[in-house]
Amino acid sequence: MEEKILQTKKNGMVMLLLTLLGYVVFTALFVYSLILLDTSLFPGILLMALSILYWVAGIFLFCGLKVLKPQEALVLTLFGDYIGTLKGQGFYWVNPFCTAVNPAAGTKLSQSGDVNSGETGMAALLKAGNSSAQTAESASKKISLKMMTLNNSRQKINDCLGNPVEIGIAVIWRVTDTAKAVFNVDNYKEYLSLQCDSALRNVVRVYPYDVAPNVDTTGDGVADEGSLRGSSEVVAARIRDEIQKNVEQAGIEVVEARITYLAYAPEIAAVMLQRQQASAIIDARKMIVDGAVGMVEMALDRLSENKVVELDDERKAAMVSNLLVVLCGNRDAQPIAVSYTHLRAHETDSYLVCRLLLEKKKKRE
Repeated sequence: MEEKILQTKKNGMVMLLLTLLGYVVFTALFVYSLILLDTSLFPGILLMALSILYWVAGIFLFCGLKVLKPQEALVLTLFGDYIGTLKGQGFYWVNPFCTAVNPAAGTKLSQSGDVNSGETGMAALLKAGNSSAQTAESASKKISLKMMTLNNSRQKINDCLGNPVEIGIAVIWRVTDTAKAVFNVDNYKEYLSLQCDSALRNVVRVYPYDVAPNVDTTGDGVADEGSLRGSSEVVAARIRDEIQKNVEQAGIEVVEARITYLAYAPEIAAVMLQRQQASAIIDARKMIVDGAVGMVEMALDRLSENKVVELDDERKAAMVSNLLVVLCGNRDAQPIAVSYTHLRAHETDSYLVCRLLLEKKKKRE
């Protein structure tokens, strides 16, 4: 069903003044009819009946007065037929027999405009008057066209690796087509909430919590590095597109979706934390080993280029082993003062290089 905008003039104030003026006039006629009853019975009864009839009709005239604030709309039906939507702030008068329709008027969700403050005691009593007014306003048939934020409760979902994660999202949305929102779905607020939960589950099941090997998150058959933690903006955009595709028929536009909470489920949080710490330690060790190997290669190349000392394969292997132990050890290297005699007495593989370097230097001198 397509939305029809009513091009009604803002004639509410004029109709209000005319109706009140009519009450004044017919009240005066009623008083005059009481006077005429003593002299002329039929005119007095006629004027009295007309006055009473107008008083009753005036009530229906007041029912046609409608006040709209900015970013509000009224969907009007006449005897079950959709006649149009009234938009734009102002004071209007419409057919008193028209009925405003909003099936989601009394629906309370975890969203802006529907969230209870949760205050108790004196604070709740002080705000009792305001809350009653807000309740009456929320239960009205007006449809808000403002941007609203829906924040459903957190969900526990298994990622693509089967690990349970808890995730929550906030969705910014607004009504763009009032006719579709009212007539295409039973309750557009509940419909949006349900579609948000469904889209969230569909998208989260495609991604791992953290980067994992051999996982395809885009559906192109190629493994990538997508994850819930590392690609939060991509995941949020994908959730937003999924929700928009489902709620478009309800006349709703999803402006943005954001992940507000993401964590492993409590039952596996401690274990997964240890796993992450172990992975970090392994990565750090790998970086240290790669650096140490590079330093050893550089040392061997420099010794060979400058022809400082010539080592056979066995001596090179021993030197590499000792250097790697020193470079990859957990303890910092400590300077030790040794003599040439001590080196000769303890001629290990690592000391052999030092002795040969000293002999080379002595020969040059």
